[in-house]
Amino acid sequence: MDNIAIKTQNLVKHFGKGDTLVEVINDATFEIKKGELVALIAPSGAGKTTLLMMIGCVLTPTSGQIWLGEEKVYDNKWLTKEKRRIRREKIGFIFQAHYLIPFLNVIENVTLIPQINGVSLKEAKKEALELLDYFGIKDKANEMPANLSGGQNQRVAIARALANKPEIILADEPTAALDSKRSVDVVKMLKKIAIEQSVAVIMVTHDEAMVPLCDRVLTIKDKKVYNLSIDEYKNKTVV
Repeated sequence: MDNIAIKTQNLVKHFGKGDTLVEVINDATFEIKKGELVALIAPSGAGKTTLLMMIGCVLTPTSGQIWLGEEKVYDNKWLTKEKRRIRREKIGFIFQAHYLIPFLNVIENVTLIPQINGVSLKEAKKEALELLDYFGIKDKANEMPANLSGGQNQRVAIARALANKPEIILADEPTAALDSKRSVDVVKMLKKIAIEQSVAVIMVTHDEAMVPLCDRVLTIKDKKVYNLSIDEYKNKTVV
């Protein structure tokens, strides 16, 4: 398990009961290693965000098991009462919309979570400036989100997701609002982060052009989750 960042076993999710029961995910079993960028691709409504939110300890599964790193967090019930701590300490979230706090400037947005986690303002600012420099937007540190382009705001959102030094990044369509060039830039950035910081990244995307930039593909068909190589996905193996 040393190199495994995410492991799920027999993960199931239903909504509703009785006649209104809807099965969304049935028996998801896979592992994702540190340093991997994995695309999660499936049709709308297939359960991509549901799967992501279960892994992120936001949505409670119906049954199954989840490990985040060495810690088993779910085994037919949550094994911890500190899901919020796990999200803060282990996971960085990136969404289609950047969700930056509009009345905070860039560096204040990036330092917010570390300060909540007990990091001093001085240390949080030092780390934030290093991240912003890494993403080529250090000169925007004191700008308000409204003054930045969509691509710049998404870079700030990625910096914010990394500010708590997570082991896992869950990205829900992070390039959907960007043009093709900026989309490629963001995915390459996520790949670089995965390798250099030994972070496991799951990226939900509808954009087939992003697939070659990833290491593997998770896809959902008939409520089953399939773990495919890039070649298997291209050749539509299994699915």
